[in-house]
Amino acid sequence: MKTEQPQPVKYFIGALYSDQRLLEQAKQQCLDKIGVIEQLSEPFPFDVTPYYNEEMGRPIFRMFFSFRELRSPGDLALLKVSCNGIEENLAVDGSRKVNLDIGYLDFHKMILASAKYNGQKIYLDHGVYADPTLIFENGKFQALENTFPDFKSGAYSDFFYTLRQSYKTQLRDIIPA
Repeated sequence: MKTEQPQPVKYFIGALYSDQRLLEQAKQQCLDKIGVIEQLSEPFPFDVTPYYNEEMGRPIFRMFFSFRELRSPGDLALLKVSCNGIEENLAVDGSRKVNLDIGYLDFHKMILASAKYNGQKIYLDHGVYADPTLIFENGKFQALENTFPDFKSGAYSDFFYTLRQSYKTQLRDIIPA
């Protein structure tokens, strides 16, 4: 059977940050390396785990931003490597103050990139795994068993519904019916 190219997907970043100035620098570097930023979420307090407190300080916030251009899902590993480079460039005394969790959304799912192995993650390349995080079913986003608690909470659902609608509109414009 002949293989086919996948439909393009909508990329976004869920940034954790404790320094607004460094977040702005990270967004500029993402603009330079990944593309035009299309949508921004409101900042959400990130207090579901103390995991990042020692490295990042407190308070920590999460903000999402998406990219205008649709891209191949096959770009995920290299985009994660680029995001890791941005984090390193902006580190203060070896500690990250910005953590860039890149992922993508299509009609059926939301995938995050990860450099950490876990049972549900699928290895891609360059030390990067695809982490299935949310499934779109029956008109809403459903968390999976190993989904991070902040994504399970539903706090980000409005952003992802808006992102999915934007994706549907873009895909309709580039793929004839």
